[in-house]
Amino acid sequence: MSKERLYLFDTTLRDGAQTAGIEFSLEDKISVTALLEELGVDYIEGGYPGANVVDTAFFEEKRTRRATFTAFGMTKRLGRSVGNDPGVQAILNSRAEAACFVGKAWDHQVKVALEITPEENLRNLRETVAAAVAAGKEALVDCEHFFDGYKANPAYALDFVKAALAAGARWVVLCDTNGGAMPAEIEEIVSEVLKVAPGDRLGIHAHDDTGQAVANSLAAVLAGVRQIQGTLNGIGERCGNANLVTLIPTLMLKPGFAGRFELGVSIEQLGRLTQISRAFDELLNRAPARQAPYVGASAFATKAGIHASALAKESSTYEHVPPELVGNERSIMVSQQAGKSNLLTALKRHGIVLAKDDPKLEKLLRVVKEREARGYSYDGADASFAILARSILGTLPDFFEVESYRTSVERRHNARGEQITVTEAVVKIRVGEDLLMSVAEGNGPVNALDLALRKDLGKYSEQIGDLELVDFKVRILDGGTGAVTRVLVESRDGTGERWYTIGVSPNIIDASFEALYESITYKLLKTRARAAA
Repeated sequence: MSKERLYLFDTTLRDGAQTAGIEFSLEDKISVTALLEELGVDYIEGGYPGANVVDTAFFEEKRTRRATFTAFGMTKRLGRSVGNDPGVQAILNSRAEAACFVGKAWDHQVKVALEITPEENLRNLRETVAAAVAAGKEALVDCEHFFDGYKANPAYALDFVKAALAAGARWVVLCDTNGGAMPAEIEEIVSEVLKVAPGDRLGIHAHDDTGQAVANSLAAVLAGVRQIQGTLNGIGERCGNANLVTLIPTLMLKPGFAGRFELGVSIEQLGRLTQISRAFDELLNRAPARQAPYVGASAFATKAGIHASALAKESSTYEHVPPELVGNERSIMVSQQAGKSNLLTALKRHGIVLAKDDPKLEKLLRVVKEREARGYSYDGADASFAILARSILGTLPDFFEVESYRTSVERRHNARGEQITVTEAVVKIRVGEDLLMSVAEGNGPVNALDLALRKDLGKYSEQIGDLELVDFKVRILDGGTGAVTRVLVESRDGTGERWYTIGVSPNIIDASFEALYESITYKLLKTRARAAA
């Protein structure tokens, strides 16, 4: 029997951006898009073009390779034509392939919040969707407050769904906007909607205000919807959105779903789920949730005792799925095999093939665990992992050696009497037999070090000409001014590839320099590999 296709719609960059304390820069959005593409979602909702500078710039180019690039916005305002509504036009003129419009499906909200009649609301919806379809966009409609609206006035909520479909919407998404619906309610109401709309045109958008966004999404799927909206690690307004990192393995591994449905996510992509989840947390500059389902460090952790004894005999006694299927690992000290399997997968991404019984693999595993205990995290810094691995395996070329470096920060008055801060860095490196010294001024010590380090690399200077530092994040691992600091540097080059390197030290400058040094080293590795291909 053929399986039914479920579609994953990610709204991390739009609804997830409503999370308190999270602000995505343009570079952040590009990086998150790459993670989502790696995961294999079907739609990536990148934001609201025209609403702010970042979102407008993000939609000036097509940012996805496989996923449908989607813009978000509102239906047109009353009293304006679609052609004269700047919000709608910003979406239609963007590089998005699909447009997701939000409209109110609860007549009470229409009257109170919009101060228009229910019929005017339906007319605005129809005209907006029709304009999107005419512009060549795939149209989606988020039915805001749908479940509350249905409970208050079922006829109007269903009229909203029917109007969206009749106007040409590909997907009509039922939103539990306030996050208060129960799974049984979701299933019952979706069953009623299916009487006026086919399931392969319906989606679910759940919020986690009762801790049931994942359960509500699964209930909607069982009832008949075929698109699920959610975010990476469940970020979102208030208590968050449905967590795709939990939903994806549940749909792919649990018998009630795996036997009936298929996703656009491959088994190989599922195996990178833990790494993607943790890389996303690194980008947000926050610690991953240890007890997160499937991907948390404690998800497959068992203390010594009867549970550990049972696990040693048969892993399924206390594990609902094999941890390696989602890229996680068992943390009890029964066997290092799970850790080795993860390392072998990570090494393979960099073209390094080792046998499971190779003693070098054991050494690499030991070093990785030692460094992670000191504060390193390689889930979000794959380039640093590649460098560490090649160093341990003895295959890292000796490109250049740093003899010494120093930075100075001076605050003084300039000739006009203005108070300014001048930062200078001096770096001495050895390339072969040549000792080179470079001096640079920058916008702070890290920028000065970056400029000085790249100023003269001798025979390698041309190879790093297109190298660019894109982002720089600092996390304090322990409290106090003398705490250990972790620095994550994002870099890119002319090929468009981006990579991350990490540095850890009680001294923020040392940590920064380590990450910068490894970024350049990785770029040189890339260049050598490309030349040898």
